[in-house]
Amino acid sequence: MQNPVNAFKQALAQKRLQIGLWLGLASPYTTEICALAGFDWLLVDGEHAPNDLQSLLAQLQVIAGYPASHAIARVPVGHGHVGTALIKQYLDLGVQTILVPMVDTAEQARAVVEAARYPPQGIRGMAGARASRWGRIEHYGRDANEQICVLVQAETRTALDNIDAIAAVDGVDGVFIGPADLSASLGHVGQADHPQVRAAIELAFERVLRAGKAPGILMIEPALARHYIDLGGLFVAVGLDSQLLASASATLSARFKT
Repeated sequence: MQNPVNAFKQALAQKRLQIGLWLGLASPYTTEICALAGFDWLLVDGEHAPNDLQSLLAQLQVIAGYPASHAIARVPVGHGHVGTALIKQYLDLGVQTILVPMVDTAEQARAVVEAARYPPQGIRGMAGARASRWGRIEHYGRDANEQICVLVQAETRTALDNIDAIAAVDGVDGVFIGPADLSASLGHVGQADHPQVRAAIELAFERVLRAGKAPGILMIEPALARHYIDLGGLFVAVGLDSQLLASASATLSARFKT
């Protein structure tokens, strides 16, 4: 049995746009509905959704049945002892691409990369878990590092100040700009379309691309999503499962009650 090739990581390296959807409902049932929609990637959120390792595993198993969509998982925290342990557990479940929130410095980015790599490139602990198909993938420990994709989130003023150094870290495949937290950090809470926030995101995209890495973002407003795609965004989420349900159910109710 061979170690699965990370097609998402390959796409980013080849500068091919990948369109995604955010999953926060923590349900294998709704995840399967979304897996049939045709997105390039699906993000299972462990930071702002009620997911634990068990619910993450169930959704990974569902997405595996629809290989056209790549599973990405966001850990609740990415650095420090807790973050290192969580990254190890996520990878042991078979996650090949992780998204790590609140990375403000190059040192934190390097710590994330080390947590996601087996020695000698990193400190990930060895285990015969689901990722290696319980030892059935020959040479998994030797070959796993090259298939792990690390995406870090820059979502504060401090992160933007350090964006060049963060993007330059070897082993960081992409830098995701978090518009909600960034707008708050810049003093414009809830205003991801504020001119100052947009200018900051545009500059961050430019610097990430200059470093040869992939910029990404979550943007549910279609015109803004296309704007950031046009600026070179390579992994762009264009919706959330919870937002789609909330919007569609409210629209349906209003259609018959007004």
